[in-house]
Amino acid sequence: AYAKAKQPHPEVFQKFADHIITLDDLASFKPQELSNMAWAYATAKDTQPRLFEKLAVVAVKKKNEFDSQEIANFLWSCAANGQMDQHLFSSFVPATKSLINKCNSQDLANIAWAYAVADVDAPSLFNDGFIRACSKKEKDFTREALHQLYQWH
Repeated sequence: AYAKAKQPHPEVFQKFADHIITLDDLASFKPQELSNMAWAYATAKDTQPRLFEKLAVVAVKKKNEFDSQEIANFLWSCAANGQMDQHLFSSFVPATKSLINKCNSQDLANIAWAYAVADVDAPSLFNDGFIRACSKKEKDFTREALHQLYQWH
């Protein structure tokens, strides 16, 4: 809610980050919770490298539990927040590829943009199947999403 309100509350974000970082285990966090948390910090432009490192470790372990929107949002959030963990992005390639036909146009654009920004080459993901998925949704892409795709290509 704080991130969406576009009102800076760095002390609140810092307290949450500090608390989460001190937790021994984030295994109880669901993919949607991991994705939402990463999105909130990225949207608020509040970089928390230690928090993102911890989220990335858990996300890699749970990568096959994520749905297409959760993957797109999580990877976008990491890239948007400057968290360019090559292992994270490489680890998500198979899970992302398996869900590519379930992605909406925004998911596809976010995924392409995130990989481009993270500078991770993923030819097994960005292939004819990805192009077909984008083509099926071509009328659904917003101008911003098309800009994201342009950056990838």
